[in-house]
Amino acid sequence: MTGTQRRAQLVDVARGLFAEKGFDGTSIEEIAARAEVSKPVVYEHFGGKEGIYAVVVDREIQALTGALSGALEVGGHPKALVERTALALLGYIEASEDGFRILVRDSPVAQATGTFSSLIGDVASQVEHMLADQFRKQGQDPKTAPIYAQMLVGMVALTGQWWLDARSPSKNVVAAHLVNLAWNGLSALERRPTLTPYVKGISLDVE
Repeated sequence: MTGTQRRAQLVDVARGLFAEKGFDGTSIEEIAARAEVSKPVVYEHFGGKEGIYAVVVDREIQALTGALSGALEVGGHPKALVERTALALLGYIEASEDGFRILVRDSPVAQATGTFSSLIGDVASQVEHMLADQFRKQGQDPKTAPIYAQMLVGMVALTGQWWLDARSPSKNVVAAHLVNLAWNGLSALERRPTLTPYVKGISLDVE
């Protein structure tokens, strides 16, 4: 392997172990053994377990940030915004289960490179500005936008953590119920909620 290929292999191996055992439960010895290299090779590329963990977390943060930001930047109707954000998070979980498991675990190392909670806080800040604009148009107090942004994003994030293990029903069904609560409220819940037939950039095949 070239140096670049070896580095990529070590990151993939470490990612799987961190998802399976967590930061504290994973050792350099295990990473090296699973990659079929000696421990000095791992140290040469990353300086230690903290170094390779930081690379893994940073890569996952960038992937999830890109997915969520892409959903938010398209704009459009607020309901479609909620749909896209929910689907972006659930889609990331579906495609990157190991990565999401790593992000939602607490670790001192993760706090230096970004955490799931700090990422969600950044997303809430973006949503806050959009909600404030909508509140002004509807004659509502825009000063309450930060409260609603935290509630809305928190609801999506916690549901995503639950779905990581549940995996049933499908992500589209889960997103439809999320939007049902967020958009209609408890007093006006639809019995069989569905998503918009087509959200820009995401084809929806609701079960």
